[in-house]
Amino acid sequence: MSRLRAPSPTLKRITPYDPRYLAAPYQMSANENPYDITGELRGAIDEALAQVPLNRYPDPLAKELRDAIAAAYGLAPEQVMVGNGGDELLFNLVLAWGGPGRHALVIPPTFSSYAADAIATRTELSEIALLEDFSLDEQALLSRLAEGDIDLVFITSPNNPTGKCVDAAFIAEMLQESDALVVVDEAYGEFCDKTAFPLLADHENLAILHTLSKAYALAGVRLGYLLAAPSVTSELTKIRQPYSVSAVDQAIGRAVFAHRDDFAAQTARIVADRDRVFQALTEMPNVTAYPSEANFVLFRLSEAFEAEEAWQALYEKGILVRDFSRTPGLANCLRVTCGNPAESDAFLAALGAFLEGGAS
Repeated sequence: MSRLRAPSPTLKRITPYDPRYLAAPYQMSANENPYDITGELRGAIDEALAQVPLNRYPDPLAKELRDAIAAAYGLAPEQVMVGNGGDELLFNLVLAWGGPGRHALVIPPTFSSYAADAIATRTELSEIALLEDFSLDEQALLSRLAEGDIDLVFITSPNNPTGKCVDAAFIAEMLQESDALVVVDEAYGEFCDKTAFPLLADHENLAILHTLSKAYALAGVRLGYLLAAPSVTSELTKIRQPYSVSAVDQAIGRAVFAHRDDFAAQTARIVADRDRVFQALTEMPNVTAYPSEANFVLFRLSEAFEAEEAWQALYEKGILVRDFSRTPGLANCLRVTCGNPAESDAFLAALGAFLEGGAS
C-alpha cells in the first residue's frame, strides 16, 4: 500500500477558494463583463494570435504589453509588472513582503484570497473589520499601523463584495504614516471615478493592482498588471514564475489594451444598469441594498427570509448569484453582478417573486 507524507500543516487553516460556479443561463455571480468581445476587436485578436509562434516560450516579462501599459500611464516600463491574472500578482506580493515573522493587514469583509495567501505563506495576519456601513475604521487602521510591525496592507477599492471605494486622501495618510507596502486592488476601478494612481509618484510604498478580467472582458484569458515603484517590481521579479503569462495571453492582452478606449461606452452601460438594479432593490420590501461603485450590488434580506433559500430559488430559475451569507459581517447577504439589462430584469423579477412567496 502506498504512503504519502502529510502536506504542510498550514494547509489545515485554508479553505479552498470556491466561487460556487454552476452552469446557469444567467451568470451573475462572478462579476464578469456580460458582453463578450466581438467585431473589430475580435478580428484584431485573431490577427495577433495568428502571429504567435506556439513552439517558443513566451517573453517572461511580457515586455511589449508592459511597455504599452507603461506608456498609457506615463510610467517607466520598470514600474509595471504583468501577471497571470491579479491573483498571481497578489500571491507574489505576499511571497515577497510576507512570510514567517512578517505581518499582513486585511480589512474584511473583502476578497478572501488576501487572507488565504497570507496563511499559505505563514504570514501573520491582522484584521481591522469594516464598520457596519462598510466604511473603513480609519482610526483603528492608523492605530494598528502605528504599532510599526505591519509589512503589507491590502485595500480593495471598490471593495469586493461591498462595492465601496476608499478615499484617496486616507490612502495617502496611510502611506505617510507607515513604511508598509500598501497594495490598492483596483480590479473594479474602471467602474468608478476614483483611483490611487496620483499618489504613486510620491509614495514608494504604494502598489496598485489592475485586471483585464472585469471591464475589459478577459476573465477567460487571465491577465493582471501591477503599477509600483521599480524597487517593488524588481523584488517581485525574483520570485515570480518565469513563464506564467503565455504568449497567447500576451497577444490577446496587447490587442485589447490597444483598444481599451473602445470599452468606455460599454462600461457606462454597465454602470447605468448597476444603478438601476440598486434603485430597484431599494424599493423592494425586506431588502437592504448597499450603494456600489463596482459592477455588482450587495444586498441583505431581512430576517423574514433566508439568503440560501433565495439563492436556490433564483438558481432554479436559471439565475446564478453569489451567496455571502456565511461570511462574517455579511449575514443574509447576496451579491449580484450587473451590466446586462435583460439578465438584470430576470433577476429582479425572480427575486421579487421569491419575496412575495409566489415563485413559479
